[in-house]
Amino acid sequence: MELVWGTEDFLIAGQPYRGFPILLWDSMESCTQANQFFRHYLLRGEIGSKESWPNTGRALYDYFSFLQAHDLDWRDVARGEAKSLVAAYRDYCLVTCELARNTTRQRLTYICKFYEFALDKGWVRRLPFGHEERTVPRDTSLLEHVDASGGKALVNDVMPRRHRPLPKFLSMSQTKSLLAVSDNPHHRIMIQLALRTGMRRNELATFPVAYIFDPDKAGRTERNLCIRLDPFDGSGMETKGSKEREIRISRKFMVELYRYVSKMRGERASLGKDQKALLLNHLGETYGSAGKSLNRIISETGKLVGVEVHAHMLRHTYATHTLVNLQRNPQNGIEPLVFLQRQLGHSSIQTTMVYLHLINEMADEAVLAYDDELNEMAGAV
Repeated sequence: MELVWGTEDFLIAGQPYRGFPILLWDSMESCTQANQFFRHYLLRGEIGSKESWPNTGRALYDYFSFLQAHDLDWRDVARGEAKSLVAAYRDYCLVTCELARNTTRQRLTYICKFYEFALDKGWVRRLPFGHEERTVPRDTSLLEHVDASGGKALVNDVMPRRHRPLPKFLSMSQTKSLLAVSDNPHHRIMIQLALRTGMRRNELATFPVAYIFDPDKAGRTERNLCIRLDPFDGSGMETKGSKEREIRISRKFMVELYRYVSKMRGERASLGKDQKALLLNHLGETYGSAGKSLNRIISETGKLVGVEVHAHMLRHTYATHTLVNLQRNPQNGIEPLVFLQRQLGHSSIQTTMVYLHLINEMADEAVLAYDDELNEMAGAV
């Protein structure tokens, strides 16, 4: 098997798709069924980001290579008492390759989607896996009004059971140290934006300068300003799955962002051409929708204070401390978990639930006023 990637000359419906996965047999002939699946699954909105292209391509490549190495046919779905092809591949990933459960789950997700597509096309007569009901984490005191599933979910039976570790986050003392060593104002505002909004890496990288304004001139007096992240407003904003959502930014931090745009961003913006993103690199260019170089800056800053950190950990930090404060200082009409779900852009509240489990294990010293602490830090520097 060979996995290659589309170049600028690779066209689908007249449009170039650079980086699109293409699977070939050893004869260099197209693996037609897999490539049809790629077009269906990756171009019809099933996957909202090009970042999923490599993972999907590699998952199918590895699966077909596994079958080829063991002289197995992917269409052999009726194996009687023998272990199914997908289950055999799962065990190969976990036992032989010693891959992490989450990595294996991700690969199996794409493979199962491929077989569902193949069944719909009539290429196979049945699926090489079944479905079973599994218990998912649930807190009845918070979810009675949003979850009628009884804490159960139907999943593919070949999926390894999830043993999800709790996310890592920074303590307030670590957060203070991280900001203290951020001498570069461009890097500092990047870290502040992540800590104060909980946005994903690609959202930070594409957050538009057009969203920044002077609250005084705009006559905005509320303590928290509502900002709509809209991938379709022409600002260049990108969100997961291209879904719109509203986030809250404190008025005080918006003033700080406006001051940055007015007095500091220009030295980088003058080096590039009409860049829409707030955050620009030393060449005056955006960090790209993937935000990998942005992530590297955050990581290198953390090393200065002996902290292993990345952009998503700053998201976890925002979520954890915000949830703690909302629970300690309840606001009328605000359900802490639902608010956090909307702020983070989680499709399911089950994803947000992990922070509830996390803070239940936190020590008293971690239960501090998050935004007030950050405001105090910002004023001291």
